[in-house]
Amino acid sequence: MARVVVDVMPKQEILDPQGQAVANALPRLGFDGIAEVRQGKRFELEVDDSVDDETLARIAETLLANPVIEDWTVRRVDA
Repeated sequence: MARVVVDVMPKQEILDPQGQAVANALPRLGFDGIAEVRQGKRFELEVDDSVDDETLARIAETLLANPVIEDWTVRRVDA
């Protein structure tokens, strides 16, 4: 078995109200120097070693992300 992480983030040109809310709250909480916050999603999958990168990319693009407004990356990580 292999562990795969899929990170999904809003595209840079897409408004991210959740990220903006966090960015606006940070100075009020005493955290300065943060210019921008983007909020995304992380998926962790345990997959059989036979699952290839093309299949993982199709899973990410068709189920885990909305490619119109989100970018995604797939990476295999050590267990």
